[in-house]
Amino acid sequence: MRTQGRAPRVRGLVVELFARRRIFVPMPRVHAIDAQQVMISGTVDTRVFSRRDAETLVIDDLFDRTFPRDGTQVSIFDVAMNPVRSHDWVISEVALAPGGSRFTSQRKKAAGAVIVEWNEVPALVMMRQQSTERTVAEMQDMKPADVARELHDMTPPRRAAVAKALDDDQLADAIEELPEDEQVSLISVLDPERAADILEEMDPDDAADLVQELPTPLAERLLARMRPEDAEDVRNLLVYEDFTAGAMMTPEPVLVGPDATVADALAKLRNEDITPALASMVFVCRPPLDTPSGRFLGVVHIQRLLREPPSSMVSGMLDTDLEPLATDTPVGAVSRYFATYNLVVAPVINPDNELVGAVTVDDLLDHLLPADWRGDQMDGQLMEVARG
Repeated sequence: MRTQGRAPRVRGLVVELFARRRIFVPMPRVHAIDAQQVMISGTVDTRVFSRRDAETLVIDDLFDRTFPRDGTQVSIFDVAMNPVRSHDWVISEVALAPGGSRFTSQRKKAAGAVIVEWNEVPALVMMRQQSTERTVAEMQDMKPADVARELHDMTPPRRAAVAKALDDDQLADAIEELPEDEQVSLISVLDPERAADILEEMDPDDAADLVQELPTPLAERLLARMRPEDAEDVRNLLVYEDFTAGAMMTPEPVLVGPDATVADALAKLRNEDITPALASMVFVCRPPLDTPSGRFLGVVHIQRLLREPPSSMVSGMLDTDLEPLATDTPVGAVSRYFATYNLVVAPVINPDNELVGAVTVDDLLDHLLPADWRGDQMDGQLMEVARG
């Protein structure tokens, strides 16, 4: 349930089958609802329903729940839900009946019911919580975006409690998927040592974006507590002007020397920590094979590597038509560059022709979309992207 100025989102319907077996039907499967029936489409998972944290069952948890209103006790009698976009529904209104007895007849409740907007009901009444330990256990197998959405749906105190109980790597991945303001508030409530550990686990470009939004004294304290090499990566990225290739890039592309073989390059690309975008290309440079590298020589696409014998040298298959980006290339030019060359990752060099990083398509999209696009997406709002 959402309680921070956003209507509670309906995740799905709990349906009781034979032998009192309850299953979950997500709202994207619901085709239409009328007074007599609910029409669904697609395949429905028939596993026994098990709810997650931040989820409330309307009938089990809300109906007959009492609270004071205008000096008298009222109870929740019914709720109304409305679609806000395709397959996305929210609780819009709540029917309140006078009195707090659950044994009051339905007829009497209906006769005296008052319909109010959802936000006229106290947030705590609309919530149901489970233990932090159980919540963290349920998140273990979730993808980072799903963990982020769970955190987004929580109240700030609840979000902080769960975040403190998550593992560093899982929390770091989830923070990268949160709206910017929630990233800042979450990292700010953590112990400084823990916050520095989280920044170390984040991708350097995402960590730099977050550090840039923090108050300067806090940012400096966290950078001082980070491992020197990680802090240096973040500080180097903070030097570049916003909305340029330098500010968007990651300093951790896949580098190989000109004497590397296809087998060497593919071995590096198999690293499970490398994102799919970065794994689509290797960057060939003179030593040192770290950013900033020695002289940048060119790139080799993974499709080419897969077609060549393992013993072949990568220096013989460079893509010489792909010009690298400069660190000060503006985001508009970067987007046209990606469209022109049909890329998901691109090299970035400094004036000395040294590779300093790579821009990935997800980095580019982060800078093209509105600043609050993650929050809007989690709230089920449609977005418009201006053409530039």
